Amino acid sequence: MRPPAPYRLETFDTSDMLAETLADTIAGHLDKAVGSNRRATLAVSGGTTPARFFRQLSQRPLDWERVTVALVDERLVPPTAARSNERLVRETLLRDRAEQARFVGLWSGTADLAAAAAAADERLANCPLPLDAVVLGMGLDGHTASYFPDAENLDTLLDPAASARVLPVRAPSAGEDRLTLSLPLVAGARFLALHIEGEAKRIVFEQAMQADPASSAPIRAVFERATTPPTVYWAPSEDKKP
Repeated sequence: MRPPAPYRLETFDTSDMLAETLADTIAGHLDKAVGSNRRATLAVSGGTTPARFFRQLSQRPLDWERVTVALVDERLVPPTAARSNERLVRETLLRDRAEQARFVGLWSGTADLAAAAAAADERLANCPLPLDAVVLGMGLDGHTASYFPDAENLDTLLDPAASARVLPVRAPSAGEDRLTLSLPLVAGARFLALHIEGEAKRIVFEQAMQADPASSAPIRAVFERATTPPTVYWAPSEDKKP
């Protein structure tokens, strides 16, 4: 087992303060990438935690026409579904100034998991790599992206040499079949952030980062393989209000 990459922990008193700082930081990395390469790519996660951050980021003054926004993972549901990550991103991030960004989703209109993964993988082939910024979330089981501990293909999901850009995920705890970016894409980002809120998630994360954790949570595998030291953004209470 490799030791996790050194990481920085940023703590905030409120979710609003976290969202503002994270938005400023991500905007800075995207702006730098646009200035250097004339384009930038950001991959974001779904769930309930990032909506406030997305709204903040959507208002940052960037050359958004040169920014591509992609998803770290997605449930195998159409964008009209309430649990769709694409729907969340379209409603909270791809608005205001960020409305001009290019979006690359993972949903392709098929419920066949293998076919959906292949179609999404092909779509991601046109995204510039490495990703300039990736913002992850984490569940109370230690999963991040859609690397669930009970996934049927967990070894493949956590393979640092995986050649696929997008992988299928079937796990009892996931609820629906899912698609996820592969570990090399996530861990190879130029800037990697983990956004978590609430005391319970901080405890899960800290236990995963221990030298000899009782169980190796998937979030640890990402930090073990990160090519740059990740930054953890944490606030003590996850306020679900917009």
